[in-house]
Amino acid sequence: MKKILLTLGAAFLLTAGAYAQGGLGYGLKAGVNIPSYSYGGSDLSDSKSTVNFHVTGYLDAPVTSNFYIQPGVSLQGKGAKFADYKPSANSTYEVKENTMWLEVPVNFVLKFPTAGEGKFFVGAGPYVAFGLSGKDKYELKNGDASTSVTNEFKFGKDERLKGTDFGVNFLAGYQLGSGISINAGYGLGLTNIAGSKFFGKGDVKNRVWSVGLGFGI
Repeated sequence: MKKILLTLGAAFLLTAGAYAQGGLGYGLKAGVNIPSYSYGGSDLSDSKSTVNFHVTGYLDAPVTSNFYIQPGVSLQGKGAKFADYKPSANSTYEVKENTMWLEVPVNFVLKFPTAGEGKFFVGAGPYVAFGLSGKDKYELKNGDASTSVTNEFKFGKDERLKGTDFGVNFLAGYQLGSGISINAGYGLGLTNIAGSKFFGKGDVKNRVWSVGLGFGI
């Protein structure tokens, strides 16, 4: 909780300073996440991507006519596919992990007006995230038959995954004059989130590609 308050406090101070330079806007965006894990020195094979979602609310505080600070709060679905192999000629086995995080990003964004009323934008900034829920799905397919088991888990250093993640977000897109935007992003986790009960050894870090739509005023 202390880390959350410190992060939100820093975002508030940045936004308050930017607000003095002009009007404060806000926005909402949502879309699809394509998450996976990066392994370092792990005895696991490289993970594959799975599919999840994100929903983000943010403030849009101008510092200059082209430079903005965007603190926000986001629900980010992450995870990965660990195993996908064939125990026999007619069967396949896979493990998928889905996690949900409360993320607090602070992005620094440049906007470039076009000939019309729209704007291209690019940006980047740090985030801190806190694990909310996680589950693993084990599925064995044998011909037309399928058997699956789902296990939920808690976050913590003595659990499957640690409960806090730090990283950097990158974003780009185009905003129409109406306020509707098309956006894409990449989340680069910098923290080893593997807990003591993780599947393998070595560092595990979040990686997330995302695409979506938004609206801001």
